[in-house]
Amino acid sequence: MPKFPEFARAGVTAATPALPRPGFSRRGFLVGSLGGSLVLAFTATGCSPGEEAGEAARTLEAGSWEPTLYYRIDPDGTITVNVTEAEMGQHVGTALARIVAEELEADWSRVKLHHVDSDPKWGLMVTGGSWSVWQNFELLGRAGAAGRQALLEAGARFLEVPAGEVRAEGGRVIAGERSVSYGELVAAGAVDRVYSAEELEALPLKPASERRLLGRPVTALDVPAKSRGEAVYGIDAEVPGMVHGRPLLPPTRLGSRVESVDDTDAKAVPGYLKTLVLDDPSGTVPGWAVVLADSFHAALAASEKVRVTWTPGDTAEVSEEDVLARGFALVEAPEGGALVRDDAGVDEAFADADRVLEADYTTATALHFQLEPVNALALERDGRWEIHTGNQWQSLILPTLATALGVPEERIVLKTYLLGGGFGRRLNGDYTVPAALAAKAHGGPVKLLLTREDDARFDSVRSASAQRLRAALDADGRVLAMEHHAAAGWPTQVMVPAFMPDGVNGVPYDPFSISGADHWYDLGAHRVRALSNDLANRTFRPGWLRSVGPGWTNWALESFVDELARAAGEDPVAFRLARLRPEGRNAGEAPNSVGGAGRQAEVLRRVAERVGATEGLPDGTGIGFATTFGQERAMPTWCACAARVRVDRESGAVKLEKLWLVIDAGTIVDPDGALAQAEGAALWGVSLALHEGTRFEQGQVVDRNLDGYTPLRMADVPELDVELVPSDAMPVGMGEPATTVVGPAIGNAIFAAVGARVRHLPIRLEAVRAALQA
Repeated sequence: MPKFPEFARAGVTAATPALPRPGFSRRGFLVGSLGGSLVLAFTATGCSPGEEAGEAARTLEAGSWEPTLYYRIDPDGTITVNVTEAEMGQHVGTALARIVAEELEADWSRVKLHHVDSDPKWGLMVTGGSWSVWQNFELLGRAGAAGRQALLEAGARFLEVPAGEVRAEGGRVIAGERSVSYGELVAAGAVDRVYSAEELEALPLKPASERRLLGRPVTALDVPAKSRGEAVYGIDAEVPGMVHGRPLLPPTRLGSRVESVDDTDAKAVPGYLKTLVLDDPSGTVPGWAVVLADSFHAALAASEKVRVTWTPGDTAEVSEEDVLARGFALVEAPEGGALVRDDAGVDEAFADADRVLEADYTTATALHFQLEPVNALALERDGRWEIHTGNQWQSLILPTLATALGVPEERIVLKTYLLGGGFGRRLNGDYTVPAALAAKAHGGPVKLLLTREDDARFDSVRSASAQRLRAALDADGRVLAMEHHAAAGWPTQVMVPAFMPDGVNGVPYDPFSISGADHWYDLGAHRVRALSNDLANRTFRPGWLRSVGPGWTNWALESFVDELARAAGEDPVAFRLARLRPEGRNAGEAPNSVGGAGRQAEVLRRVAERVGATEGLPDGTGIGFATTFGQERAMPTWCACAARVRVDRESGAVKLEKLWLVIDAGTIVDPDGALAQAEGAALWGVSLALHEGTRFEQGQVVDRNLDGYTPLRMADVPELDVELVPSDAMPVGMGEPATTVVGPAIGNAIFAAVGARVRHLPIRLEAVRAALQA
């Protein structure tokens, strides 16, 4: 099992998933002078700087040195920021480098990026959950601030002026008309400053009024290489002497076994080498065979001629309907599951209710379908295993690779490449295991590439979900209590159960499969129950897909809130605003959720103002609203969305005409990147709501390429109106929150247009027709 010291179970409450917190409670900072070179390094809390300097501080040869673990400054003034997050199109390096450069007072034109390989010194390496900026804001900010302070002191000595008479700006220390560059100070090596952990913790970040880079337009550092075709992705990786592999996938994800292999016909393919049956001690790819050849073309051609006989696992006949039926069976059972929230008075409120409103919601299996199919190149070199690939969570797959290869974890390194799309698929690095096993069996480098169809079959899909929501109402339509029960396959349970906190009833649960249900509304006593669909977990390997649990929990919640508003005879926006009050547990807390439900109400007010009148629309046209709070209650990104749709009453076809979004993500570090994230996430939400989804038949997904799996096409992209709320609050996530709010806004718009309530994603025209008839 991976070691995750940052995600300790201790102190985790049922309402707050075990997320990594920004800050320096476990680390200190050291700036010192060793042998004439500037040294600035992290130290473990409890050690004196002098004791730690010999081990943690890295003295570099003259001309190149690192002021911190996270960036290097060269004598010419170039600042290279070490990026520990995966780059998959979101420009994360630009955002993180901005944080360092802002506090360091760097010259942005001299800043470069370096995406690092896996190494224990980086700590937990994971890019997901919309965490990257939030996790690193204080960490990198204080790293930059400490470097700036050390350089100011060195610059004052260099310029022979009092420390109070210098300032830093644009990569220089300035005193009146005189100045010295950071590069000149580096070359001189005249810095001598030590910070304790306590001093670093107290080191203030610049007030927003003094920022020069954050929130302002700058050139993205990673765009030019992509535009020029110079960027290197995992699929581009090459090493001398490598062979190519294409896997032959078994009939079930788990439990399959190879009985025989006949490669007689494949031997006629020029370049074919052999077919391996993998022996996987980690249990990641049971029943796999891999065809090897001297080119991928040959491997592909040969693989179509190899005949493999398998004994399948026990899920070979499982269908989508079976998965959903199992989900509702779990929901209907009075016992079982984890109670994520269980207020006093829920049962009494339902017993005394004048009316109970109940609705079931479902979502279909969804694929990642990232542009670059998963791939990995593996080899052993000088007793060390190298895995060349694009990956989102190096810390998760390294222990699995160690088990599969039978070597210590420290003998494995994941070499970093750009990702041609991740979206959560590459959080699960399972695709590296067959490459490593094939290289071990072959005795040389193997580059394994999955075809699009292979990728779809091997995908860590977003599980189909089954949900039931109930509300107890009094005679006046006031909500007295609410229940939310949600069943789905749990990726965290399957891949990293150590991340699962205990519910209030002591049962561990997957926080990423229920987040969003723990809403900020005042709707009386509240119960939230999370249920692991064991059939789903056995049929496929559930995965994290962009927005994860809130992609289905918010679909159900915001649709149901709309139903509650209609039942009460109230305007849906007014109904929500009246119940988004920053009181009690919904008041929020520092640093991440300051303002609480009040900020969620504000984005809803803003989006309603942008929309204007919702009456007098053409027949069959309606506007629906929804509001969510992003990925996690512990780090909420407040979102509101309005969708305008036109519905054909005869066919049931839905045309999405326009989306309005207002998002409060706290401090916006990189405005251009944030806007791109919001637009991309919203369009992904459109795709999941109206276009894409698949189903299981005989233990496999039915749709395996873009002829059957139909994501949003360019012709169906609606008009977008996006507002990012100005804020000086703690920056939170931007990658996923907008995905969660679009689906329910569209569903509510369909009801506003034609009075048809749909409760399944994706929304197919057959479902709209059926709802119209109902």
